[in-house]
Parts: sequence; C-alpha cells; structure tokens
Amino acid sequence: MFCYQCEQTAKSTACTTRGVCGKVDEVAVLQDLLVYALKGLAVAVKEARGKVQIGEGDYRFLEEGLFTTLTNVNFDPDGLARWIRETVDRREALVAQADLTLSESEATLMPAPDLAGLIEQGRAVDVNSQASSDADVRSLQHALLFGLKGVAAYAYHANLLGYRDSAAEEGYVDLLADLAHYEEGDLGYWLERVLKCGEVNLKTMETLDKAHTETFGHPVPTEVPLGMKAGKAILVSGHDLLDLEALLEQTKDTGINVYTHGEMLPAHGYPKLKAYPHFYGNYGTAWQNQKREFAEFPGAILMTTNCLMEPQSAYENNVFVTGAVGWPGLPRVERDDFSAVIERAQGLPGFPEDVPGKTVTVGFGRNAILSNAGTVVDLVKQGKIKHFLLVGGCDGAKPGRNYYSELVEKAPQDTVILTLACGKYRFYDKDLGDIEGLPRLIDIGQCNDAYSAVQVAVALADAFEVGVNDLPLSMVLSWFEQKAVAILLTLLYLGIKDMRLGPTLPAFLTPNVVQYLVDNYAIKPIATPEEDLAAILA
Repeated sequence: MFCYQCEQTAKSTACTTRGVCGKVDEVAVLQDLLVYALKGLAVAVKEARGKVQIGEGDYRFLEEGLFTTLTNVNFDPDGLARWIRETVDRREALVAQADLTLSESEATLMPAPDLAGLIEQGRAVDVNSQASSDADVRSLQHALLFGLKGVAAYAYHANLLGYRDSAAEEGYVDLLADLAHYEEGDLGYWLERVLKCGEVNLKTMETLDKAHTETFGHPVPTEVPLGMKAGKAILVSGHDLLDLEALLEQTKDTGINVYTHGEMLPAHGYPKLKAYPHFYGNYGTAWQNQKREFAEFPGAILMTTNCLMEPQSAYENNVFVTGAVGWPGLPRVERDDFSAVIERAQGLPGFPEDVPGKTVTVGFGRNAILSNAGTVVDLVKQGKIKHFLLVGGCDGAKPGRNYYSELVEKAPQDTVILTLACGKYRFYDKDLGDIEGLPRLIDIGQCNDAYSAVQVAVALADAFEVGVNDLPLSMVLSWFEQKAVAILLTLLYLGIKDMRLGPTLPAFLTPNVVQYLVDNYAIKPIATPEEDLAAILA
C-alpha cells in the first residue's frame, strides 16, 4: 500500500504497511481499485453526455463511491468489492447505451471474479502508478484527487436531503475523468484543474448549506450541556443530520436520551432538531478520542459518515454503522429502521444519575452572525474589536495540535475567535468572555458548514468596502483529511492569502508546489503561538 492522503500519515511521508487510520493493506489497494474504476465511469459519463440521458443516480453514485475512500469511512473489503463491481457494471451499461469506445488507458479494467483477484488488480493501479512521472505534476494530481474526495463528502450529504447542483456535478465528473488522462497536461494545466476543484467545492458547499438550512432551519445560538442525564442513552457520531433526525423521531417516548459526539455537536443549534426534548447534550470530544470515550459510554453508538476508528473489544458490540460507513463485523442499520440500535440501548445500563457539567454555545451560522453584522461593524469601528481569528479545521492525535488551544488562550481580549469543525475541541469549552455582549468564541458549526464561514468573511468585507484579504481577519487552519483539502482548494480559488496551515503541511505537496503556494498565496506553516500572534496582530 501507499497512502498519504491524511495529515497523520506515517512519518509525514506515507503509510506503506498499515494505515495510521487502521486500514490494512488489502483495504488500501481495494480503495485504489475503486478510485480507478470510478475514473473509468466518470470518463464514460463525460463521453456519453449529450448522446444519452445521464441519470442523477450516476452522479450520486460517483460521489458516494469516492466518498467511501475518504479517510475513516469504509474499511470493509467485501463492501468495497461490491462498489467496484457495481461501478464497472454502470460503466459498461453506459458504454453500450451510448455506443462508446473507451481506450485501455481510460480505466476500463474488468474486475476479477474473487476478492484475491481484485486485490492484485488494485496493486497495479495505486495512486502513484496512475499519476504523472513528474513529481510536481503528480503532486497537483493528488491534490486534485484528494480534493475531489472532500467534495464528494459534501455532495453526499446534500444528495441525502434531495439537493444537488447539476453544474457542480458535471464539473466534478469532468475533473475525475481528467485524472484518467494523467499523462496529459503540464503544471499550468493541472494547477487550473486544482483551482477548478475549489470552485466546484464552493458550489457544492453552498448546496449543502441550502439543504441543511431549508430542511432543519437556520441554526440559532443554543447552549448545549456537557454533563449527563440519568437514563438510557444513544450516542451519535459522524456528521449526518438526516440520520440524527431519523433516530430522534424513532426514539420519541422510549425514555432514551440522545447525545452527540464529535462533529455532531453543532446539530443542537438547528431548530427542527433541538425541538426534540430527549435530544439532550454532547458527550466526549473529537473523533481521535473515541476509543476511550466510546468505551466509557454506557449506551449504544451510531456511526454516520466518516470519523470511524477501529472498534475496540470493550465497546464493539455497542456500535452500529449506517450509510457509507463500514467496518468488518459491525452491524449495519438503515435510516428507516434503527430498532437494533434502540434495542441495544435499552439493554445497556445508561447513566445511573444526573451528572452536571459545563455548557457550550453552538449555532452561530451565517444567519445568526450576519443578523448582528451592524453590531460587529460598530465594535470594530470603535476599536473594541481589533482582530478576528478563524481557528478551525480537523482535530487529530498527532503531536503539535496543542498549538491551537494555546493560540486561542493567548489571543488578546480585543480579538474574536471564529471556529468550526472538530478542531474547536481544543478550546471549545473555555470561557473567553465577551466584547460588549458579543461572545469572543463563536462556533460556526461543522466542517460541513465552511460555506457559512466564507459568507461571513465576504459580508464583513462588503461592510467595510474592502477585499477579504484586507480585513482584520486571519485564518489559522488545522487539517486532517480530504474535506479539509477541498476547503483549502476553495480558499485558494477565492484568492484568500496569508493563511497558516498545520500541524504539518500535506505530504503530497512537493517543495516546488509548496513554494508556489508561498509565493502566490503567502501560505505559511504554523510556527509557535507567540510568533504567529505577533505576526498576525502586527
């Protein structure tokens, strides 16, 4: 195997025997084969467009298929094998329907009849063999591939709610098809494709934002208990709000309290979800702590979308997966029937008594922030707010992430901290006070809510009649997986400069590509909190 798509890749170089995420060699090569097959289907969809009617299902299939190869989603060899076979079946059906002729180089390999044969085929089409021999071009191609995986995640969530953007879908398919022709194009060509991915992701995040807010209402500031309530319990982790809503509906009047974990915390701010009285609070922190936190949780656990780690014997009988998530041996449940999860929760002890705890406030989506834009602008003009720090992104277990909590703690009192995604768990429960009633710590939401952050920045720039790069706003980002890559590409597409990125730079970026980003976008690796604050506030 060779995998370096996440920040925690071994030795900041690549995982070559077993993934730090827990995936074994066979799973890694099956994911490579699935990516290869999906590129072939993308070529067929692109070539058939205009000749036959391309169904919405083909676009959704491509997006969900690529999403399954994102870090911490699907570790199930049999599930990946089914994906590979269905991908080829769809490609061949489209080839026949549109009377296409695809070359061997266009990812037209036919799948082997058994799992062992598929694994061998996967070894022949890993990410390096299916990319340019030029290291810098290959770096951009891999940035594009990993960015597309992130876009796929956002599109997957929007599709579940019945929302799609046909222009973004077509652009997405075209970019995936371009990767099948990896020997074509120079650095300039692939840089253009990378920025195009950022544009496609912006449209996709906008679609997801619309899906969430029209389905569940615009988030409103909401206090969320971090303590526990006596009674049976279910913990929901991952990202998917539709799965959460279905569980809340099915657990009405059962006496079971539902808690969020990880990226699900912001769900408490949505009016339609917070209306359920048994939707109680948040338990635990970010994804990388789940082995300890799941072992201590006395109820059933539902994993939605990504962020799954290898389950431990102490709690593996309590974990259920749904949607794109998969791990060998874990029971799969469907959204319309979570009865197995409920039954398991009823058979576990739950919390014996109330345990009081802190509260944190979520729900500062773009609607909530922009409704107070006048106040914010006035505070800036009065000199009471000197700077905004957007400190957000993915959390992780690798050393160096305490930087983000120290940065926030040491930021001056006239600084407002905007945050989103699970990186906020480094400081989410700290009391930073307020500025004339405006909280200094403002939680915008999940990584899925990055569109809100972009819109807030654009609105502030409009209010001050300056460009975003001229605002007293600095972005200090943490990354872990491919959704963060997609967001980074969107920020580059928008021309955002002077971002700080850490804890380490992506292993798939060559020194020359990094230098290009430094020269053209002033991207900086994080240093120390003291050094970076001094430079930012200067």
